Amino acid sequence: MKKLGENSKLVVIIGAGIAGIQAALDLGDMGIQVHLVEKQPCIGGRMAQLDKTFPTLDCSICILAPKLSECYRHPNITLHTLSEVQKIGGSIGNFSVDVLKHARYVKEDVCTNCGDCGTICPVRGITNFFDANLVTQAAAQIAFPAAVPAAYRIDPSKCLYLNYEICGLCYQNCGADAIDFTQKDSVLSLDNIGAIIVATGLDLAEDIHALNIYGYQKYDNVVTAMELERLICASGPQEGHLSRLTDGKHPKKIAFLQCIDSRSQKGQMYCSSVCCMYTTKEAMIAYEHDNELESYVFYIDMRAGGKGFQKFLHRGADEYNIKYVKSKISYIEVDENDNPIITYEDYETSEIKQLTVDLAVLATCIIPSRGINNLADVLGIDLDHYDFVKTNPFLPVETSIEGIYTCGCAREPMDIPRSVAEASGAAARAAEVIKGG
Repeated sequence: MKKLGENSKLVVIIGAGIAGIQAALDLGDMGIQVHLVEKQPCIGGRMAQLDKTFPTLDCSICILAPKLSECYRHPNITLHTLSEVQKIGGSIGNFSVDVLKHARYVKEDVCTNCGDCGTICPVRGITNFFDANLVTQAAAQIAFPAAVPAAYRIDPSKCLYLNYEICGLCYQNCGADAIDFTQKDSVLSLDNIGAIIVATGLDLAEDIHALNIYGYQKYDNVVTAMELERLICASGPQEGHLSRLTDGKHPKKIAFLQCIDSRSQKGQMYCSSVCCMYTTKEAMIAYEHDNELESYVFYIDMRAGGKGFQKFLHRGADEYNIKYVKSKISYIEVDENDNPIITYEDYETSEIKQLTVDLAVLATCIIPSRGINNLADVLGIDLDHYDFVKTNPFLPVETSIEGIYTCGCAREPMDIPRSVAEASGAAARAAEVIKGG
C-alpha cells in the first residue's frame, strides 16, 4: 500500500457514514494518512440501518460491509469512534485538531465480540439507536453483530459498577479480559493536518419533533420510514418478518405518508429529495414479503429526478400493487382494533376522504445532524438558513473556510450515490492541498 513520507500532511474526516468512509478510502488509497472521527461506537452511519437501496433493490449492508472492513484494516486510515472534534487551530495546509475520545471501557483490540458481557449484564431496557429505538439492550452493548469496530462498549450512564461500584459481572466473566473500567475520556491532539472534511450526515424529524398530529408515539401502528426499515430488515428486531407492533399480525394494507414535517411552514420548508424513492422501495420490499399487500402512497408531488427513478415508480405501480394518491393529510386516528384511519384531502376531486389501513408509515424530513451548530462554531464554518453546511452552488464541496470541505447530507439531503460521488470530490480537493495541484 502506497504511503507518503513521515512528515507529509494528514486529513481529518468528521463523520464515518458512507460519505466519510468513501472519502477516507479514496485518500488512503492515494497514500495519504487519514484520521476518521465518528461520535457513535461504530461506523457505517444511516446506510448500515437500511435493508435495501433504490433503484436496484440491492442489499444495503452487502454493499457497505466490504467498505467497513476495508476502512478498518486500511494501513493509512486511523479510526476514532466515540469521538468528537473539540478544538481546531491553524489554517489550510497546517491545521491542528483536538479530538475528545470517550472511554469505551472495553479494550477494542482485545474484545472478541463474543457477547458474554451483554448476556450477563443485569442492566436492561436501554434503547438501541441502530434499531430505531424499537428494541432494548444491556449496559454492555454493541449496535449490531456486524458492527465495525467489532467491540462492545459499556454505557457509562447506566453501568452499575461505573456509577455505584457494584456488580462487575461483565469483568468477572470476560474470557478475553477485555473489560477495562479504568479507561477515562481523553483528548488526542493531531497536528500537521492539511485539510478537513465534514461528513456529519443527517438526522430525521422524529429525532426532534413529536409529530403528534400524525399519531406518532401515540398509536403503535404509526411508524416512521426508518422504523419500517428496521422492522422489515432480516437483521432487525423482527428478523425480516413484517408484523404490527400492537398484535403481531402481518399487515395487508399499508399507508405511506409523504412530506412529513417537510415542505411546510410548521416544519421545514425544503424537500428531502429521497422520500418518494425510498417509500416506493419500502412498499416493494413489503410486497415481496406478502403478495396480497396493498400499499397507498399519499403524496403532494412525486419528486424523483434521478436516472431510472421514474421507471422505478412506474414499476412499483404496475408490479407491486402500489397506488399513488395525490393528497394532503389532515390527521390520523385509530379504530377499536388499533387500525390507523387516514383523513386526507384528495387533490383530484377536492373531497375529504378517509382510508383505514393496518399500518401507517411516515416519510419524515431529513434534517441536519444534531450538534452541527456546535461543530460549525468549532470549525468556524458557515451554515445556511436550514443549518446545513453552506457551500457555493458551483463549488459544492467547499465551505466558507479554505481547506475545510464537506460532502453528503451534511450540506443538503441527497441519496447514497450522490453522497459517494461528492465524497470522492471532497477527497480530491483535500488531496490537492496535500500533494499540490
